[in-house]
This record gives sequence, C-alpha cells and structure tokens, in this order.
Amino acid sequence: MSAPVTSPSTSAHPFEGDPVFDLHVGGKMAVAATVGVGTREDLSLAYTPGVARVCEAIAADPGMTHHYTWVPNTVAVVTDGTAVLGLGDIGPAAAMPVMEGKAVLFKQFGGVDGVPICLDTTDVDELVETVVRLAPSFGGINLEDISAPRCFEVEDRLKERLDIPVFHDDQHGTAVVVLAALENALRLTGRAHAGTRVVVSGAGAAGVAVTKILLEAGIEDLVVTDRSGIVSEDRDDLTDVKRALAGLTAGRSVRNGSLADAMAGADVYIGVSGGTVDEAVVATMAADAIIFGLANPTPEVLPEVAHRHARVVATGRSDFPNQINNVLAFPGIFRGAFDAHATAITENMKLAAAGALADLVGDELREDFIIPSPFDPRVAPAVASAVAEAARRDGVARR
Repeated sequence: MSAPVTSPSTSAHPFEGDPVFDLHVGGKMAVAATVGVGTREDLSLAYTPGVARVCEAIAADPGMTHHYTWVPNTVAVVTDGTAVLGLGDIGPAAAMPVMEGKAVLFKQFGGVDGVPICLDTTDVDELVETVVRLAPSFGGINLEDISAPRCFEVEDRLKERLDIPVFHDDQHGTAVVVLAALENALRLTGRAHAGTRVVVSGAGAAGVAVTKILLEAGIEDLVVTDRSGIVSEDRDDLTDVKRALAGLTAGRSVRNGSLADAMAGADVYIGVSGGTVDEAVVATMAADAIIFGLANPTPEVLPEVAHRHARVVATGRSDFPNQINNVLAFPGIFRGAFDAHATAITENMKLAAAGALADLVGDELREDFIIPSPFDPRVAPAVASAVAEAARRDGVARR
C-alpha cells in the first residue's frame, strides 16, 4: 500500500485572486522521487537493507557518490538575503521565493536539480563555514543575492576550500551574458575590441565581474564609475575591491571625473548600478553607440531615450528586445561543469559560455537581436558543451 500523498494547501490566502500570489501558493517546487517504492522488494532495494551496500561502497570510495547519488547533478542555491533583486536587504525568509525561482530555472533550462538554501547570518565566516559543511550534499554551489563587498570574499574563500564549482551568479552570470551581447553589438557596429571605449556604471558585484571579463576578452579602454565618479587610483575613498579595479583599468583614456566625463565620446555604456543618466549626457556618446541599461525594473537609460542616441540598446527587462538575462548562462554553465565533473569554473569556461551564446545569433544579427532568447532550445546545450570542453582544456575536468 502506497503512502498517502499530501499537497500544499489551496485554501484562501491573503492575496487570493492576484495571479502572482496565486502561482506562489505552496511554493514553486517540490521533491520528486526517481524510483518507485510500491512493493516490499522495491523498499528493500531503495532503502534498507539494500541501501547499506551502496553506503559501504561510497565509504570505501567516495568517488562512487558520482554514480549512486543525486549529488553530481545538484546545486545549492545559497543566499543570506542581503541583496535580493532590486529590493536590497530583505532577509533570508523573504529571499526564498527568488531562490525557489532560481532552482526552477536550473531544472527547466539545464536539467540541474537546485536546492534553495537561505541562511540566517550575514557574517562572512559563518556563511563560509556553513556552506563548507553543507558541500558534501551538492555537486556545486551557486551563490545568489549576497551584498558586495562580502560576496567577493565569500566566493573566493569557498573556491579555496571546495573541490566543486562555486559560482556567484550576480557577478559571473551577468558578465557572461553582457560579453556575449557586446560581442555581437561590436560586430554589428564594425568595432574592434582594442579601439572601443567602454563605460561600466556600477562597481558592485556585477560591475566588477563585467569589467574583468571584458578585459579578459580584449577590451583595452574601459572606465568604471560609482556614485562618486570614476573609480581611479587617485581617489582615497576606495574599498580594497574598488582599488584593485582601479588598477586593472588604469590604462584608460579618461582617468578622473564624473560619469558625464567618462561618457563623453564613449562607444559603449553598460549600466549595472541603478539611477538615471541624463539624456544630455547620453547625447555626448560616439556615433552608433551601444547602450546596455540593465537595472530592473527601471533601466539607467530608458529605451526611448537610448534609441535617440544609440544604434544598439539592451536592457534587463523581458518586455524589450535584447534582454540581458542570466538564465541564458547559469543553467548551461552548471550543466557543462557537471557533465565534465569539473572541480571549478574557470575564466576560460566563462569566456567559452559567452562565445557560445554570441555564436547562436549567427547571421540573424540585427539591432534588435544581439542575444538569443532564453526559450531558444539551443542555448543551454550550446553553453554546456562549450563549458565542458573548456573545463577539459583547463585541466579541471574529472571526465
């Protein structure tokens, strides 16, 4: 006789009738068994006594975990709730709907099982130690919505201590998709990496990662701005992260000043900061400019303003063309890392993911189509294949 199955309550709730809240009743995910336990024999194989043999095999050779558990296909989606969407520090409980959503996207687009984990601490040491202790249950760690600059230290320390992929999506997922879209925008406007002037507005998690991946890809003239202006080595108010960023971008043509100073004559604007850029400033950019206003829900440069002064415009929103959406990257990146049994996600794996995304556009490239749709079924397989191959080239693949 099978066990009774219960389902989330469908009784009335405070926001009944609102389609968003109605969809979230009972959460957006559940655990599903991959084997049936309908007979005494099934039970003896799936649980005791049969399961003991599998446990003994893993105890003798921990590598057997990759064959006989769900671990190698499962990612922990970890947050402390301090930088959730554009809502800010709303705490771990309020972050759960986002983490559930992320887990759903992992499964839907990459075939990866995601487990949302919201931790009730903002202490870096406690975050790191907790994730390290949870790590044996997972094949990878996806850090999510942890505020800067703590997110950098958390990721770096976990990479040092774990031999599974650790990936902060707010940084690297954004960076991969931005690079893919920019590669196609540059191709469309006839620009080369070396001669292109880029402004990155925002020196938080996304801004730092975008800057680093663009430099890796060959962009040479790049300036980063924060609320106080250009992130320059001449400033005495920089955090350690921003000071390192200033050193990386020291060879630029504009060294000091405001956002307006940086944007004058710039070819590319990438907004990952929020706020609003005055149209008069946007108008000073170079001809055939490229504008990525990625703040959600309100882009730094509104599309109707951007289109008056730029040839290529992208946002983070789904209701405009050229959506820079992390879902284009993270499911395929983890799928590829898991397929290769990678011990880490390297810079070359991220570059490979961006290249695969950019290549999918192919000959269809046009001003309103510089990046594929998240619903293009080719996306995750193409990214996964490129990432797995890069893992093997970099020597971090175990198969």
